Amino acid sequence: MSPKVPLFLGVLLLGPHVCSWNFENVSKTMDYFSICVEFAVFHFNQHQPDEYAYKLLWVGRSQRKKFTWIYLMDLKLGRTICKKHDEDIDNCPLQEGPEKKTAKCTFIVDVRPWYTQFNLLNSTCEQK
Repeated sequence: MSPKVPLFLGVLLLGPHVCSWNFENVSKTMDYFSICVEFAVFHFNQHQPDEYAYKLLWVGRSQRKKFTWIYLMDLKLGRTICKKHDEDIDNCPLQEGPEKKTAKCTFIVDVRPWYTQFNLLNSTCEQK
């Protein structure tokens, strides 16, 4: 029996377990997750036709795909009184009354930390 056969059989048996693509919960304060949240909010604001900026209200689901740098997040965003290109959106008050709007979004972001590169793989949002 060739020495490669046991290795091949081991890969066949362990491969599906080791290469599982399931997401697992991660801390919302984890460095790369937090940066991915900022990227997702920035991307949302840049591609939103609304002239007003949205800011993060809360983070729901915070997960990472096993053995990757792909993050899945559920975010609730609130419409502020600031414009998209204003500087300090995080400290900007939310709009009230009939102008008040929120968005519940799910984002999947792939990060390449060694290049400081972020790619939005998917996003879905529901505005209210």
